[in-house]
Amino acid sequence: MKFFVDTAELKDIQDLAATGLLDGVTTNPSLIAKSGKNFIELIKEICKVVPGPVSAEVASTDYESMLKEGQYLATLAKNVTVKVPLTPAGLKVCKELSGKGTMVNVTLCFSPAQALLAAKAGATFVSPFVGRLDDIGQDGMGLIKEICEMYQAQPHLKTQVLVASVRHPRHVIDAAKMGAHVATCPPAIIHQLFNHPLTDKGLAQFVADWAKTGQKILAA
Repeated sequence: MKFFVDTAELKDIQDLAATGLLDGVTTNPSLIAKSGKNFIELIKEICKVVPGPVSAEVASTDYESMLKEGQYLATLAKNVTVKVPLTPAGLKVCKELSGKGTMVNVTLCFSPAQALLAAKAGATFVSPFVGRLDDIGQDGMGLIKEICEMYQAQPHLKTQVLVASVRHPRHVIDAAKMGAHVATCPPAIIHQLFNHPLTDKGLAQFVADWAKTGQKILAA
């Protein structure tokens, strides 16, 4: 499974990129607004830090305006993935851009039917929002399972399942077991994947026992 980070905070992206675990970045208008940065300049900076796909979302909702915005965003860097909503107009834009070799992330997916349409339109990624479904009492991970099974049964569909609205590490693990291609997570969730109390306890014991030996691996 690939790990994308869902943030517009450049420092967080730089820190995670240094670990070698980061395969891409997703942003959205809400994250851009929270960052307070200039959208275009920020996307350019992120693309310099991360060689993998960087999702930059269109701001319009009509076909003509979305297409123009998507075409422009695609010129910012070779690894820009144009992000469009899962609407009829958004899928028309997806078809147009993907047909010309631009990576497209179709976002705000909440049903298997929508995921099928995105794949038919040539989406590089489809982004089902598991946390938002959980919030309204529906089964977010059940949606991931259905989409993965559907894509696996239709091998001519090349769209990757990009699990979004991830709320906790269990979402990531369950998605990986189901065969999802990508999970995009806030930085805090990625850091939680490192954590286990037995790791902390074991390391503390190793450090204490090493100190008792009075030895050093490197001379001062």
